[in-house]
Amino acid sequence: MNLLYANDRPGEYPRSWYAETAAELAPFPALAGEVRADVCVVGGGYTGLSTALHLAERGYSVLLLEAHRMGFGASGRNGGQVGSGQRLEQEELEAMVGLGDARKLWELGEEAKALVRGLIARHDMPVTFHPGIAHACRKASEVAHSHAYAEKLARDYGYDRIEPLDRDGIRRLIGSEAYVGGDIDRGAGHLHPLNFAIGLARACAAAGVRLHERSIATRIVHGAEPVVETEQGRVRARWVVLGANGYLGRLDPSVAARVMPINNFILATEPLGARAADVLSEPVAVADTRFVVNYWRLSEDGRLLFGGGESYGYRFPDIARTVLKPMLEVYPQLRDVPITHAWGGTLAITMNRLPCFARVAPNVLSASGYSGHGVAMATLAGRLMAEAVAGQAERFDLMASLPQPRFPGGAALRWPMLVLAMSWYAMRDRLGI
Repeated sequence: MNLLYANDRPGEYPRSWYAETAAELAPFPALAGEVRADVCVVGGGYTGLSTALHLAERGYSVLLLEAHRMGFGASGRNGGQVGSGQRLEQEELEAMVGLGDARKLWELGEEAKALVRGLIARHDMPVTFHPGIAHACRKASEVAHSHAYAEKLARDYGYDRIEPLDRDGIRRLIGSEAYVGGDIDRGAGHLHPLNFAIGLARACAAAGVRLHERSIATRIVHGAEPVVETEQGRVRARWVVLGANGYLGRLDPSVAARVMPINNFILATEPLGARAADVLSEPVAVADTRFVVNYWRLSEDGRLLFGGGESYGYRFPDIARTVLKPMLEVYPQLRDVPITHAWGGTLAITMNRLPCFARVAPNVLSASGYSGHGVAMATLAGRLMAEAVAGQAERFDLMASLPQPRFPGGAALRWPMLVLAMSWYAMRDRLGI
């Protein structure tokens, strides 16, 4: 079974609130016949679109293949959070790669946020960046850790945008009794993820990128001029860039062994009206400390967009039932509010939750596995891969040098092994351990 088709109709966005409120983007034609380009990009999400845009702006001839629609995958379905730094905290990175490279990784994370905001402004994209992400802690030990980490970032990295919140502070902000403290990162933010992808696609088209939808890449023939094959055509290029993330499939087994697709889900309520202020007193996004994270924000029309729950097979479960349970644990007062939309998407994780940058071949690059931190980092990955194609590979090579272990059993056994591990962590979550 192919994840590209397991839960979706060919060439259509899912029935999400994002798709319902998306900016207009006319379909692009499917690839037909054999064509040439300097660079062939596979995947029309943030990674692929950002790569294509940055390369086109450098003067390269770029062709991009997308199996469905631009922003069809995780890029158009996620929680829209643009977080600070990397997916791992700085202490972990310092222990893993040393102080010098840990600082470089922090700076890349900050650049990623700035890049998202800069692209929105420079290309007049149909999306607004809303500042602020709160982190809601369930236990006193987590609160102490979050406050200490904010102090570390201010002291060691000069980042002073995080405000600690005590029990009263978090409850005033999020209107829930489920948490005992946390913090709010004023330098992070959130946005309409599909409209950001559409903005990137529009910018690519304006820059001369040849965009093709309904054009699934079926095989790569490696060589001095690699060839990417689709069902109806072939692209011969000097470089190939893979930005397929959780939908990579069998295009490259070495990446697939290190990057695991998982599914995550979001609900949208009907507009809350005056009750919205009781859910969030400020227009910020929130993520909590559960191992399977709950995350939420208010939409521009006052709906609660609440994400939670995961699955590890091909088929999505009953999404409304899966997400409603954690939503009502946080907001039992919304039990009477109708749910208008429920959708899922496939993201990708790695063993250590750091993104997987790889040189698949001398002229084939890949970036994927953002582990829930992809709005900013996938966009930056496009800039870094464009630099590498242009012969300025230092920053790509830094990301590619990060340890990236294979999942036990490789691509064949990664799913059953992950299910066992996730079940154990979920049990710990339920027990409050």
